[in-house]
Amino acid sequence: MGEVGSALSSAKAILVTGGAGYIGAHVCEALAAAGYRPVTYDNLSTGRRRFVRWGPLIEGDVWDADKVRHTLIAHDISAVMHFAGSSVVPESVRAPLDYYRNNVGGLFGLLGGMREAGVNRLVFSSTCAVYGDPGENPITEATRLAPVTPYGRSKLGCEQILSDASAAHGLNVIALRYFNASGASASGLIGEDRPVETHLIPRAMMALRGQIDDFAVHGTDYPTPDGTAVRDYVHVCDLARGHLAALTQLLGDRRGFFACNLGAGCGHSVRQVVEAIMAHSDLRLPDAAGARRAGDPPHLVSDITLARQALGFAPRQSDLPSIVASAWAWHSRVSAVRASGGAARLSAFRTSAPPTWALPAAAAPALHPTAHGPALQDADGDHADGRWG
Repeated sequence: MGEVGSALSSAKAILVTGGAGYIGAHVCEALAAAGYRPVTYDNLSTGRRRFVRWGPLIEGDVWDADKVRHTLIAHDISAVMHFAGSSVVPESVRAPLDYYRNNVGGLFGLLGGMREAGVNRLVFSSTCAVYGDPGENPITEATRLAPVTPYGRSKLGCEQILSDASAAHGLNVIALRYFNASGASASGLIGEDRPVETHLIPRAMMALRGQIDDFAVHGTDYPTPDGTAVRDYVHVCDLARGHLAALTQLLGDRRGFFACNLGAGCGHSVRQVVEAIMAHSDLRLPDAAGARRAGDPPHLVSDITLARQALGFAPRQSDLPSIVASAWAWHSRVSAVRASGGAARLSAFRTSAPPTWALPAAAAPALHPTAHGPALQDADGDHADGRWG
């Protein structure tokens, strides 16, 4: 085996459930750049096969504990990053049982496989929806957990299960409650591209390109300065760096359950985002207003002090112009590929500046108190030997 093959075989393997999705794929790209070997586990129900570029793809459901166990053992997995699940808030209101089955039921399958394989480190994709509608103040981890939608309740249920499993069985977990993921990698290979798009930024860009004709601003009568909802938009590459920082700590000496926010730490209204997109593209959208969507609070903005202190998290690309520019570049590439009938490839439209994934020095492994109390030591020290708990 050559030097490259030897390096790949010796790299720590990380299982990324939902790694063919938007955020999961960006994390896989960051893992590979940081010297890890991402192994994507995805049923491709919403993920894109072409997004799996930095390691193998295992097609499967997280409900299948036996397949999860087999995958963990076969690939000598050191830790798991769990993104697989359902995440559209209005849809969760219409189909709550699907959300509990996918998010909570899927977690049980994953944990069953992890326990049997002796893998006890997990980075969990959580959400600011666990806070519900907390008001205008920046949201800290001390903010009351009071989700108002089935999506938020399913994620909070998952966090509670993970906290209990940590206390009882020595599972080590970092749950990252992130806000509105947005933007795209500078590599030009991955971005937002869902079968049914519901998010503001891609829908606005699709409308400007004539790809959809039903774009509207949902809710113009919120108690905010311009009447539209205020959200914390965090660049997906900053989220990926936050996940790398969390992984570094789990592979070091962090034990127990820990939860923190990942966001930009500042908010923008829907109207401000739309105006920024039109200014960047030099195109105009019609002023179309729609009704509020079920489960949408008026104001969700993060306080990321804990993430800065505990993970060394520092957003680099989460200013609105950078988010809009990277998203517009991605959608321009996708449009060009589709216009070519598939003759062109995304790699042909790569930008000249590749993404950088260096971690801050503060992300070095350290033992910190958790958001739910003191850090916990597991029973068998640093490494899992067989079933945990």
